[in-house]
Amino acid sequence: MPSAERASLTYAFDAYCAWCYGFGPTLRSFAEDNAHRIRLGVLSAGLYTGARTLPIAAYPHLSAERGTVTRLTGVAFGTGYDRAISRGTTVLDSAAAGAGLAALRDQPGISELDAAEAVQRAWFVDGRSLSDAEVYRDIAGELGLDADAVTAAYSSPSGRVKARADFRALRRLRVLSYPTLLLDTPHGADRMGDAGSTAASLTSALDQRLTTFLPLTTPLPQALTHNLPSQGEPS
Repeated sequence: MPSAERASLTYAFDAYCAWCYGFGPTLRSFAEDNAHRIRLGVLSAGLYTGARTLPIAAYPHLSAERGTVTRLTGVAFGTGYDRAISRGTTVLDSAAAGAGLAALRDQPGISELDAAEAVQRAWFVDGRSLSDAEVYRDIAGELGLDADAVTAAYSSPSGRVKARADFRALRRLRVLSYPTLLLDTPHGADRMGDAGSTAASLTSALDQRLTTFLPLTTPLPQALTHNLPSQGEPS
């Protein structure tokens, strides 16, 4: 498929969403299998914002959820995450995490999926707060990016502005659970898959939709959006 005709997909995720972390290997496999015919963008969902921006101790279900996600997806959580759960003091702030993703995403040559995966590893493996600028400095080094540029972008007020733009874009698309993978079509966003999908089922869904929707050359608009109530991840 010529690059101009690559399908444009949007991945709706939250860096603090354990189900998104569990979905990561499936999405990675799908993205690699279809790299020749897709463009994949990542938007932050804003799971923990406003009154939900609280220490992890306020969400006791997350400890049990860890086991469920591992059982159903096979992903491993790190000892750093276990310690963070036990301490219970880390504040879950999706606006900060979204600003961090935006700072990474804006760097030249970056894979948005690489950036999203690295941010989630920092939390679900290492147990590091995604409000810490040093997390993004370290991720920048890992991904071969300009660490000073990334941390400056994260610390800038524009980082939170970009995070909120992501939140508004997904509310405008009525994405109410995460993870969600969307195909951007001339008629709007078409939901392709979620945490229950496999790489094979996503590829099958893409095959089916491409026969209907190609050519796809225009990503989903992220302007002209409005705020909708924040929703949670699947239980």
